[in-house]
Amino acid sequence: MPLKTHLDEQPTLNLTSMMDVAFLLIFFFMVSTKFTELERKIGLKVPEVADRGALTAAPEKKVVNVYRDGTLSLDRTPVTLEELTSRLATARSQYADLGVLVRGDGQGQFQRVAEVLNACKQAGIAELGISVRQIPPNR
Repeated sequence: MPLKTHLDEQPTLNLTSMMDVAFLLIFFFMVSTKFTELERKIGLKVPEVADRGALTAAPEKKVVNVYRDGTLSLDRTPVTLEELTSRLATARSQYADLGVLVRGDGQGQFQRVAEVLNACKQAGIAELGISVRQIPPNR
């Protein structure tokens, strides 16, 4: 087993790269401050407008559930087919690009789903979707 006969150098911390980054950040903030001062000195009066509030985001899609027994619900509220048509038409008058998602029971008759799709068409809904669930490939 060899014995150490000399002392190793103590490790030193090299701060050169950290100082470079600090100086670059200082330089960046000094230059960007000068740009904002120059923009303030431009003799330009920008036009003024009245505050009309923020623009509202598009509403979420309305969800129509068609149950196995033929009953309907619009956003978890029970409705008849006629009420569905009128409520969707009212909602569409407030937002023209309103979307509707139709979810039908897999064991129910498709006739009722077709009637709901027709009611959506009568209400003027252009964006329709039907909810389905994919079967895993290993089944």
